[in-house]
Amino acid sequence: MAKDKKSSSTENGASGRKGPKIANDAYEAELFRLQSELVKVQQWTQATGARIVVLFEGRDAAGKGGAIKRITEYLSPRVARIAALPAPTERERGQWYFQRYVQHLPAAGELVLFDRSWYNRAGVEKVMGFCTDEEYWRFMRQAPVFEQMLIDEGVLLRKYWFSVSDAEQLKRFRSRLSDPVRQWKLSPMDLESINRWEDYSRAKDEMMAHTDVPASPWFVVESDIKKHARLNMIAHLLSTIPYHDVPHERIELPERPASSRSYQRPPRELSTYVPDHVASLLGDPEADR
Repeated sequence: MAKDKKSSSTENGASGRKGPKIANDAYEAELFRLQSELVKVQQWTQATGARIVVLFEGRDAAGKGGAIKRITEYLSPRVARIAALPAPTERERGQWYFQRYVQHLPAAGELVLFDRSWYNRAGVEKVMGFCTDEEYWRFMRQAPVFEQMLIDEGVLLRKYWFSVSDAEQLKRFRSRLSDPVRQWKLSPMDLESINRWEDYSRAKDEMMAHTDVPASPWFVVESDIKKHARLNMIAHLLSTIPYHDVPHERIELPERPASSRSYQRPPRELSTYVPDHVASLLGDPEADR
């Protein structure tokens, strides 16, 4: 895979050549088509016992969470799980580095999406000094070996790097400042990433040099336009999985049996109902009473 040789200020190589944006109706139609195919992947995964692991890495505010949300929107949480691990505990810091991630790997018939993964060590831990040089270089040696073990075991491993320009990242950070439902996405670590843009760029380049290997390559998703990034990433993921339609029995709803006169519903007064908040929005003076 060709490495990114752009300057750190235009990491994704897309700045200045965004081109036209997809229309909303076209985006929604194609997204739904892709999501319908993801449902087929889910059925195929369950039927064949496949194990799928997808890693989502990239800059803060690069759109990883939005892509994960669209992938899982119509999937069963019992089949498609999201692994978003918090900071390691004291006990986990004393384990083999990959150990805390192993327990989240899929069993037969499961798909696991890692919202950040073991590559934390190659990114934030390296840049912020949360690991030693010895730990960092041990990770660089072990990561390809660990991933080869997963592949040899039959796991379908896919790695995506969401690449965003510094200007677009800053724009998204600023939009979160005034958004009451997204302010929680801004952490001190996110803000520090602004000052350390070039450090993160060097860390990403070093990571790619050691872990972008033929057996488990990195796929770069240009994400300055979120909708394009989602469609491109999901379409690519589908193209790499050898799924097919799984035959299933036709489902027919039975006729509702005739009501039995022996059952009488208890009076409404015996139950506590939530207030009719919607009625208050419609101007009903009796609402919420």
